[in-house]
Amino acid sequence: MEGPGKFKVRFGRQLRVRSSMSTTSSNVVSESQVQQFERLLTGKDDVHGGVIVEMASEPIAPTVFTSLLRASLLHWKQQGKKGVWIKMPIELVNLVESAVKEGFFYHHAEAKYLMLVHWIPETANTLPANASHRVGIGAFVMNEKREDFDQQFSSDSNIVNALLLRALAVLVVQEKSGLFRGTGVWKFPTGVVDEGEDICDAAVREVKEETGIDAKFVEILAFRQSHKSFFEKSDLFFMCMLQPLSFDIQKQESEIEAAEWMPFDDYAAQPFIRTNELLKYLIDICLAKESGEYTGFTPVPTVTSFSNNKSNLYLNMRGLNHPKI
Repeated sequence: MEGPGKFKVRFGRQLRVRSSMSTTSSNVVSESQVQQFERLLTGKDDVHGGVIVEMASEPIAPTVFTSLLRASLLHWKQQGKKGVWIKMPIELVNLVESAVKEGFFYHHAEAKYLMLVHWIPETANTLPANASHRVGIGAFVMNEKREDFDQQFSSDSNIVNALLLRALAVLVVQEKSGLFRGTGVWKFPTGVVDEGEDICDAAVREVKEETGIDAKFVEILAFRQSHKSFFEKSDLFFMCMLQPLSFDIQKQESEIEAAEWMPFDDYAAQPFIRTNELLKYLIDICLAKESGEYTGFTPVPTVTSFSNNKSNLYLNMRGLNHPKI
């Protein structure tokens, strides 16, 4: 106890409290008088009329936490607050049960914390749900010499396209784990976009990690949305086109069984590819792009009203005449 105006708790914060009692001449505060103090969790207001509480990682007894939480909920209700978010570090896992008993439920979890949430008003809960999608990429990396055919057979596009199938060498891998393990199927490098990572950067990174090839992002060729694909979450998969900057393959030993430059028609002739509707579409798109008949989506750095940080707008630039493009 550090005086009648403060109560020090074990998780490293001093909670300012108020008492309506009169100060005695001896300046001694009894235990019953301490219970009259208003002790609240420290939180910050969000822009939607709610409160966000980020708990420190120092230990706190569940009984103390429950007392603080009940008083805080009453205070926030009186203030007209709506949603209450508690970011609980993994060190305080022992407090989760206490929060749940006070009406909190899980929103999402990361490696080092659990986000708990509670809706105060007696109205429909309008809090946003957890992230609904995972984002993945596939990389179409081509190594080709099409200019020779364009000059020699410029009058016959059918001949150019036929020869292009043999001239095009695409970067493909066989995986050591996952759906295609041990099947002999050759596939494009694929992977998942990391938190805070741009799609274009993820494509370049995955190619480098799996094959050792340095590459330059060109554009997004197409994307696919699917549902119930990863722990009940939906999935967004972006097929990207990259230009190789190096050609000597050094496969990732931990995940990749084999990697090589393969003639495009050999890749397309695989039985699995020929019977997969999605992959057949992607093959047609890749060939149309190579013949100049298709334009994908190119990243353009932009600034929004939500942040001064640059973010990418992916767009088809055909027909546009914007000064910054």
